[in-house]
Amino acid sequence: MGSPLPLSVQHVRRTFHKGNFVAVDDLSLEVSSGQIHALLGPNGAGKTTTVRMCATLLEPTSGSVVVDGIDAVRHPRRARSRLGLVLGGDLGFYGRASARDNLAFFADLQGVPSRDRSGAVSRVLELVSLSDFANTKVQEFSRGMKQRLHLARAALTRPALLLLDEPTTGLDPDIALRIRDVIRSFSQSGIGVLLTSHSMPEVEELADTITLLGAGRVHARGSVQTIASAAGIEATTTFSVAASEIAHMSLDALDDVEGVRVVKRPHQGNWSLTIYWPQGKADVRDHLLHRTLGEVQPADLLTRRASLEESYLALAEGLAR
Repeated sequence: MGSPLPLSVQHVRRTFHKGNFVAVDDLSLEVSSGQIHALLGPNGAGKTTTVRMCATLLEPTSGSVVVDGIDAVRHPRRARSRLGLVLGGDLGFYGRASARDNLAFFADLQGVPSRDRSGAVSRVLELVSLSDFANTKVQEFSRGMKQRLHLARAALTRPALLLLDEPTTGLDPDIALRIRDVIRSFSQSGIGVLLTSHSMPEVEELADTITLLGAGRVHARGSVQTIASAAGIEATTTFSVAASEIAHMSLDALDDVEGVRVVKRPHQGNWSLTIYWPQGKADVRDHLLHRTLGEVQPADLLTRRASLEESYLALAEGLAR
């Protein structure tokens, strides 16, 4: 028999207000070792509630949560010892203590044996590229450095599962990229990762599997292409044209084609257009596009597979409560 999954959630339901509000409804998902599994959905979809149940901070109304083979509902303390949780933010550390001293304190709280404590602290500082700042007071850290320190703290016990709730929210793009590198290194070391994020490029870059939630229920699960299929989108064509060129195009050529949508947005005095092509139109796509553009020849014309963000936006209306 193989090793247990870092996380197995089966038919979980969570209600509030005496059962009048269903936050999560019949949710099942699994996270394998070394896998990054992302939860996507609008605010109120149940993402954070799910993470809190997996972290043993919230008990499900029904269903099971098993962390590394341990029933997290019946044995929350044992399950907690097999997971790391990162909620992030500027709080959670002692500002006037060094990064090393903070981690040593939390290692003690988390039950790391005293003989292993120094080595564990050095190991996780190296993992998040903070070794050079080990003796720096945390109050002198930037927000991105503090977020990396949160990740280091979560990894102190060599967890089987890492739970990340919006780990890059509010960070500058270059800092967010560094956090993604750290997350990827954790998964490559064999840790299973459950990630929530509002950043579509982040999820598209990191996630092996995506679960799309809406009103507490699963609407789609799989790769980016699976999500695109659920949205009924096979490809998109994007381009920009001057306002004067719109009149020379024949956008009505697409009006009678079932499933095709055209979105126009003003952009720096021009128009940015996106054509959403449904499944099964690849054989007529070039012909329709030629009829639509006429004599207009956009320099940035590009037809490609739908991105995660485009697919998500196509589904967004049906995900709201």
